[in-house]
Amino acid sequence: MIRRLCLALSLTCLAAPTLAQEEPAPTRIPDAAIATAETLRERALAGNAAWDLVESLTTEVGHRLAGSEGDARAVAWAVERFRALGFDEVRTEPVTFPVWIRGEERGEVLTPFPQHLALTALGGSVGTEGAPLDAEIVHFESLDALRAVEDGSLAGRIAFISQRTERHRDGRGYGFSVPARSNGASVAAAKGASALLIRSIGTSNDRFPHTGNLRYADDVPRIPAAAISNPDADLLLNMLRRGQPVTVRMQMDARTVGEYTSQNVIGEVRGRERPDEVVLIGGHLDSWDLGTGAIDDGAGVAITMAAGALIAALPERPRRTIRVVAFANEEQGLIGARQYAERHAGAVRQHLIAAESDFGAGRIYALRSNAPDHAWGAIERIGTVLAPLGIAVERGVGGPGPDLIPLVSRGMTWAQLAQDGTDYFDYHHTPNDTLDKIEPAALDQQVAAYAAFAWLAAEAEGEFGSRPKGP
Repeated sequence: MIRRLCLALSLTCLAAPTLAQEEPAPTRIPDAAIATAETLRERALAGNAAWDLVESLTTEVGHRLAGSEGDARAVAWAVERFRALGFDEVRTEPVTFPVWIRGEERGEVLTPFPQHLALTALGGSVGTEGAPLDAEIVHFESLDALRAVEDGSLAGRIAFISQRTERHRDGRGYGFSVPARSNGASVAAAKGASALLIRSIGTSNDRFPHTGNLRYADDVPRIPAAAISNPDADLLLNMLRRGQPVTVRMQMDARTVGEYTSQNVIGEVRGRERPDEVVLIGGHLDSWDLGTGAIDDGAGVAITMAAGALIAALPERPRRTIRVVAFANEEQGLIGARQYAERHAGAVRQHLIAAESDFGAGRIYALRSNAPDHAWGAIERIGTVLAPLGIAVERGVGGPGPDLIPLVSRGMTWAQLAQDGTDYFDYHHTPNDTLDKIEPAALDQQVAAYAAFAWLAAEAEGEFGSRPKGP
């Protein structure tokens, strides 16, 4: 799961789509649709279809690093599962991107107290050119502290950023600390550093480093960048407190080679009256390679697939099409989402509303949206069906899932089914992202919410405010 400050976890609300001067009639949810949504909710709570799906994905495929053999197996898995679940139409759309390979990696303290470091390369990083990189570390408490030093002042040394990620249910601590991962390498390079080490952007005290993507600026050298576990970051700080220079060895074979074409995998339950209008739900199919991608984002794919399958099993099709998208290569820059948005740029208005599950497997506690005033009553009515699941309606907070941002920036309305992420960053992007972290009953609650939401949005009389934005 790639995250930027503008994502849902930052709680920065993207502005509601620009409305026409004449306010549309209020959007309404028919009574008959409510009864069906309640049936879907109860059926979801009685079963474990999502658990079966994520168990299958993590067992039969495992990690799905974009461009890897696991990526290709995951695409084939998703196509087969959509078909087996009874979706009316299953298709793929190509997504092309550079291939990043992690390779071998290791870290250690050389002086003054030789010890192993639990280290992992950041996604997209260059390597150490086939040889160890040995250098003294210079400590900074934050990315801002690194920015404040003089350009060129770190020549031949390794910048070490020790900022901690704070634990919050909504994940907002991630938004404050992740710029060190995203931008730290280029800032350090501008200061003359030969490499970057960061404290993992995570809340775990396990000795597991957290990977995640970085972005290199075009006007500075590309230097190796890696994360170390929280305990190892503390270890370095303890050494530094003793007043002696600390020298670290990094060796990384990371590199980018060629291009690869993966696929966004799409399953649709076709609308009975307005099949060209879409309610979109989904997650991202790729994962990092350290774990098996269970919570990031196997759970999201499974939840939304299972929700769509429940609707496909009804005797009547929804009024509009419900589209479930398993996006390609979210982790390395929302690439599948960006190419989806480009391909469907002329159909923003036809995407009535969308919600993405990409924040682990914790229970949903809030329904949020940037729907405008004329559609807010419909959001609140959807909330009445979700209320027995422990879900409250909240207005003026939240944000879209990351894969929705490219279409939201073009004017699509979003909804957020906000999950409890208290422990999400303990496991996110680590070897600990495995199936045992998922509670089957929590998945059932989420399937119930997504199925009810998608059905009711598809059945709505009126629309939710999606409008193409001008240039």
